[in-house]
Amino acid sequence: MNKLNIFSFIIAFIFVMSGCKTEKKTSDDRQKFVISDSLFKTLKIDSVVKCPLVNALTFTGQVSFNEDNVARIFPMVSGNITNISVQLGDHVNAGQRLGVIRSSEMAGYGNDLVTSETNLLIAQKNMDAANDMYKSGLMSQKDYITAQQMYKQAQSQLNRSKEVLQINGGNTEGEYVVKSPVSGFVVEKQVNNNMSIRPDNTNDLFTISDLKNVWVLANVYESNISQVHLGDNVDVTTLSYPGRVFHGKVDKVLNVLDPTNKVMKLRIVLPNPDYALKPGMFASITVINNTNDETLCVPAGSVIFENSQYYVLVYKSNSDVQITSVQVIGTNGNKTYISGGVKVGDRVIGSDAVMIYSALNF
Repeated sequence: MNKLNIFSFIIAFIFVMSGCKTEKKTSDDRQKFVISDSLFKTLKIDSVVKCPLVNALTFTGQVSFNEDNVARIFPMVSGNITNISVQLGDHVNAGQRLGVIRSSEMAGYGNDLVTSETNLLIAQKNMDAANDMYKSGLMSQKDYITAQQMYKQAQSQLNRSKEVLQINGGNTEGEYVVKSPVSGFVVEKQVNNNMSIRPDNTNDLFTISDLKNVWVLANVYESNISQVHLGDNVDVTTLSYPGRVFHGKVDKVLNVLDPTNKVMKLRIVLPNPDYALKPGMFASITVINNTNDETLCVPAGSVIFENSQYYVLVYKSNSDVQITSVQVIGTNGNKTYISGGVKVGDRVIGSDAVMIYSALNF
């Protein structure tokens, strides 16, 4: 019985020692991890530096046409619109016909012009006759002056009829031709063929914008209002162009909250020479606020996050790479601001960091 106990103790001791050796071997393997020369040639090694701390806040928003640079076309007369020749998004030139309104008002303006021309012709003949009779002594001066006044009134009425008709397009056939006053794109269209049009309708028929510059409106929640300012630099990205960054500044802060979603609007004006930004696009807006503070910073690609902790790989040599925990203050573009764990001049691995980190922990 004693021999059996002794034998069991020896077996247990052997297993314990084997486990210790395995653990030690694993620890030794971690220490012996070496970056190969071929891998080292592909790595990017960066240095820890001090740089100005930049606070960056990211908001959602939407591209809109520039409200200060649009032409809204409202109906001048009532009637039925036909022959609409453009669609939403079409480019139009200044003076291009967009549609035609068949209007009784236009017919009335044309009739007024004909009536005024006839009245002027009659007044002209009456004044000429009165002039001859006055010179012959057959008409009093008072009647002659009255004939002159009637002519002037007829002439004034004709001028008025011409002006009214010209303001409304100048067509004498009962049609109001809707034309674009500027060159640009049709960004709003609220009419279709055969719709009835009334001039007292508050909706415009078409909205034309050249889109050479656009607005981007960002949604700022109450908790971030104190962190954004007029003139702050802004980076704008869109889903359509993920690799392209549009740079601008906060042009206007709308100091009221939307009663529905409780956000304040920021306005950014961006040049749009190639028409890449289109009204209605969703955008991600990063507002950059420079501070007077300095802190340590490293490339964003060198920071690893695991188990609720951030790490960087400090490079000493191919056989000496240390995993170092750091505190992340924030990230702006390709820079990550950190504190603690490293010092200025330390070299960190800036590419393939996750792969090497996994190898060190294997």
